Amino acid sequence: MFRSLGLFVGLMLVVGVANAVPSTSNFDQLFQPSWALDHFVHEGDLLKLKLDNYSGAGFGSKSKYMFGKVTIQLKLVEGDSAGTVTAFYMSSEGPNHNEFDFEFLGNTTGEPYSVQTNVYVNGVGNREQRLNLWFDPTKDFHSYSIFWNQRQVVFLVDETPIRVHTNMEHKGIPFPKDQPMGVYSSIWNADDWATQGGRVKTDWSHAPFFATYKNFEINACECPVSVAAMDNTKKCTSGEGKKYWWDEPTLAELNLHQSHQLMWVRARHIFYDYCSDTARFPVTPAECVHHRHN
Repeated sequence: MFRSLGLFVGLMLVVGVANAVPSTSNFDQLFQPSWALDHFVHEGDLLKLKLDNYSGAGFGSKSKYMFGKVTIQLKLVEGDSAGTVTAFYMSSEGPNHNEFDFEFLGNTTGEPYSVQTNVYVNGVGNREQRLNLWFDPTKDFHSYSIFWNQRQVVFLVDETPIRVHTNMEHKGIPFPKDQPMGVYSSIWNADDWATQGGRVKTDWSHAPFFATYKNFEINACECPVSVAAMDNTKKCTSGEGKKYWWDEPTLAELNLHQSHQLMWVRARHIFYDYCSDTARFPVTPAECVHHRHN
């Protein structure tokens, strides 16, 4: 994908949408609350979303985007977070929507957080992977990113790729490249499934629960709502005198170092992969047959 992950920084100059500044004022430029405004807490440069037994909270981007990279820095719920879910995702709209999900699944004190990723294409998901992180995500801020171009979708944690969804349209497999997507995050109670399959419930005596954010970044192609999807695809694709950083040949696939990083994540940290779940999928999903990195 990248010659080096640092290449992102050098290439973010062709199509700037919003460059990050370390302040929640950046949040106000890029995002707006979606629900439960009274559960938003601003503390200097930090934004906290609160979950209690009345409500969670969520926000979404003011614009929609095609191709590029979105990043948040996030510190997850501390202590006993069982039953809680904090999500960071991109999504288009409608029944045939596309979606790229990070879902952070809380756990009891001392047990590791799980991260679930999922990819929806034309309204179809069921592509879950789960992994345990190699650090405690409640003790400090870490960056979580989604990179998207016409060749691949890459999920990154602190710039380490943890998942790649590759364009295999040449194999007849649909790829999400024609719908502008918003950027969203939220916290809510999901104790019917989030922790150990729903066996461990949210302990409301530990409420309120807080997910804490800073340094919001969107370096992507902004899409006017009034423009047709096909025109947005053309607008956000290099050609006719336009050259966008996400179309650089070096970003078409992982480089050798990043491939090794992904192999390490898959070997050491992933504990569930839908591609290997023969109970759910007696016939291996087509993209699993062909993917080198999924």
